[in-house]
Amino acid sequence: MNQITPAPKLDIIPASAPFSDAQRSWLNGFFAGLLSPDVATPLSAEQGDAVMPSGDGDDGEAPWHDQTMPIADRMKLAEGRPVRRKMMAAMAQQDCGQCGYNCHDYSEAIASHSEARLNLCVPGGKETARMLKSLYEELDKAPAAKVADKADVAAAPAVTVTIAEPGRSRDNPVTATFLSRRLLNKGKSEKETYHVEFDLAESKLDYVVGDSFGVFPRNDVGLVDQIIALLGASHTTEVNGKTLREALIDDVSLSPAPDTLFELISFITGGAQREKARALAQGEDPDGDAATLDVMAALQKFSGTRPHPEAFVEALESLQPRLYSISSSHNATPGKLSLTVDSVRYIVGKRKRLGVASTFLGERIAEGDKLKVYVQKAHGFGLPQDPKTPIIMIGPGTGIAPFRAFLLDRKATGAPGKNWLFFGHQRSDCDFFYQDELNAMKTSGLLTRLSLAWSRDGEKKFYVQDRMREVGRELWTWLAEGAHLYICGDAKRMAKDVERALVDIVAQFGARSTDEAVSFVADLKKKGRFQADVY
Repeated sequence: MNQITPAPKLDIIPASAPFSDAQRSWLNGFFAGLLSPDVATPLSAEQGDAVMPSGDGDDGEAPWHDQTMPIADRMKLAEGRPVRRKMMAAMAQQDCGQCGYNCHDYSEAIASHSEARLNLCVPGGKETARMLKSLYEELDKAPAAKVADKADVAAAPAVTVTIAEPGRSRDNPVTATFLSRRLLNKGKSEKETYHVEFDLAESKLDYVVGDSFGVFPRNDVGLVDQIIALLGASHTTEVNGKTLREALIDDVSLSPAPDTLFELISFITGGAQREKARALAQGEDPDGDAATLDVMAALQKFSGTRPHPEAFVEALESLQPRLYSISSSHNATPGKLSLTVDSVRYIVGKRKRLGVASTFLGERIAEGDKLKVYVQKAHGFGLPQDPKTPIIMIGPGTGIAPFRAFLLDRKATGAPGKNWLFFGHQRSDCDFFYQDELNAMKTSGLLTRLSLAWSRDGEKKFYVQDRMREVGRELWTWLAEGAHLYICGDAKRMAKDVERALVDIVAQFGARSTDEAVSFVADLKKKGRFQADVY
């Protein structure tokens, strides 16, 4: 996923205003944030010094930029840094964009008190939310920055808050129509992956390849009814102007169980149960099952406790939208948009758990149904400006989504650049997504090279990074010719393995030492020639 593009710097406070340069710079940043509630504008170095004076131990580096690193280790690396930087360490600075910000802007928005929601970091989950809450409390203890007197601030010119354009922010979604789904797997595949299509005609949304699509899912009715039964309530009970069933389907997250639910349970129970609920609310794990407790499992764990429906709903977190890489091109099929979605299903104990958005799109939403959506603009992930530039795309599994979009877009615009796709999955006979389409692209010459890797076809697992090493000389030749390289998929394993393979290829065929190869790859990133859409 990708974060939104930061808004441009705004100079609102005139040079003639009775403020020092530092005060005026800080106020410009403050009011710019108010002007663009959907995007937080990064502070300049000058503004940063006004809010957090120099000498605060922040060298601008981000050694915690690794979501595979335990949060305790990331926070240790952030010791001595400003609170806003510690917040980025808590988020692992993935810049996935699911919160509606990039990590820098989200932390700045929290630090400036312009964003009160501390649970928007979807990949970080409860651990990150707890850490952000703790860091947020530190803000009130820190010495206040020396800026203008209240009277001076009151004298600043009035500003008008700009509402985000409809469909361009999670806070201002629009309506789209669900058109269809098509299963991409065949035979005895262990996966369940769908090609999902939407009609954007009603919303009049457009997009460019590389952008992401935000979908507001609904919870499974069967799960909702089981929870209502555990509450001992009627599904028609009114909660905030809706029935209890409607509120649980549309408004709140049912996984994982939030700390506030355990706090509520601790208020209405006693003895050992109360102590256990309090421990869970504080992030402890008294029974070793905290990681598996969704809302239903929490009610089952504390069976017999029946919160009032209204208090119960208020204790839950809002149902968050999910972001997906777009797998279509507006230039090829204007008014239509498609996604490539893996349905998530797994067993905990004896109970089947479902991915909320993936199974919503894969089975629960019906053709013609309306849903709330938005387009999140890509930042640092898109086709080269020069259509003649060669591209190398590495996207196993559903990571193929943006690269299908790239190819369709290059076909629609007549871009002459060479295209090389690395695709991999478990089995060639049942997990070759878009097989006929890709083979046709290969036959037509649009797809210059197609390199495949199947991890379960042979006795030894074989992945895209293994295929890269096999064709390393040719891959290096493409890079030497100026090719841009892209990866999409799992950040924790695949992306790291691919980058490691790339370093090895540069070292071997580019006649460089390992350190020089690492520097070469880092330089590709700085120049925008190595881009990632990982999650």
